[in-house]
Amino acid sequence: MKVRAYLIAAAILALGGGQPVTLAAEASPFEQGRVLFQQGAVPPCGLCHALKAAGTEGAIGPALDELKPDPDRVARALRNGIGQMPSYQGSLSESQIQAIAAYVAKASAGR
Repeated sequence: MKVRAYLIAAAILALGGGQPVTLAAEASPFEQGRVLFQQGAVPPCGLCHALKAAGTEGAIGPALDELKPDPDRVARALRNGIGQMPSYQGSLSESQIQAIAAYVAKASAGR
């Protein structure tokens, strides 16, 4: 358990220490979700989850290409946390949660 926490902390530092990610105002919701998934959420979703479209290979959480979750399932997990996954409700806005949920569902063909 301590090893995983150390690896997550090291990855966050390597990705910029959890600094906010700025998105272009004209970015599509899909693009916003992709950027948030890859680096905007702290810790980044791709750190733990594999998702081919995002180029991530995380092995702590389920492989999203295999799980194929729908947007509601992703949003619920982001808001509430699940297993070792923390809740993002305090660190992401509802529109950011919805953007990630839509991105993951579409990218994994769960929609």
